[in-house]
Amino acid sequence: MNTPAHTPAHRPADSPVEGPAHAPVIRLQDVSRTYTDGPPALDGVSLTVRAGEAVAVLGPSGSGKSTLLSLIAGLDRPDTGTVTVDGVRVDRLGEAGAARYRRTKVGMVFQFFHLLDDLSVADNIALPAQLAGTARQEARRRAAELMENLGIARHARAHPTRLSGGERQRVAVARALMNRPALLLADEPTGALDSASGEDVQTLLRALNADGQTLVVVTHDVALARACTRRTLHLVDGRIASDTATPAVAGAVR
Repeated sequence: MNTPAHTPAHRPADSPVEGPAHAPVIRLQDVSRTYTDGPPALDGVSLTVRAGEAVAVLGPSGSGKSTLLSLIAGLDRPDTGTVTVDGVRVDRLGEAGAARYRRTKVGMVFQFFHLLDDLSVADNIALPAQLAGTARQEARRRAAELMENLGIARHARAHPTRLSGGERQRVAVARALMNRPALLLADEPTGALDSASGEDVQTLLRALNADGQTLVVVTHDVALARACTRRTLHLVDGRIASDTATPAVAGAVR
């Protein structure tokens, strides 16, 4: 697979900016988040992820994985601490700024695809670019490029309901890459797939990272973590219990 090399998105002029041009893609400093009177979902988490890394976040239910993902994606704000992604202080963004940030800086892949069934595959993939103001012709060209590189060009006119689970996840990945994000976040990307389709998505994520895409995978699946990343974080009770390098899988990451 010849996945397009990563090209950083342009930073909007009014985005809060921090750090030098070669700062880490993700930097969390002393981040905490509490939703109720109970224990914090995240408790003083500090984390750095550099460009080109592939990181898996593991942990039991309630460990803080989803909260960590939401904060990095700009879907939530910390109670304390700072969240910086590709130079943008995400914790300082308002609603409009956070939406713009997600369009330009972050691509997201979910367990259940979240594709629009009334749109074709090509239109699903092109949608983020059109929402970001890209001309329709350019959006269609980029979508065609992604479909070709991800092996789904033959499904361009099909609707998602006609595809297998693995094919739909490839469409979701193509959509996430549409605006050339600095960071790709994958939330249980194989959770709704059979084993063969899951292995196919593992291979796809591995290839994307080998081409330079920074990747964070949130999962409970140790096999997925080992297959497509080389660094594993274990969260327990809202804290990073361990942060370890994992052995490379043959052909996984250059």
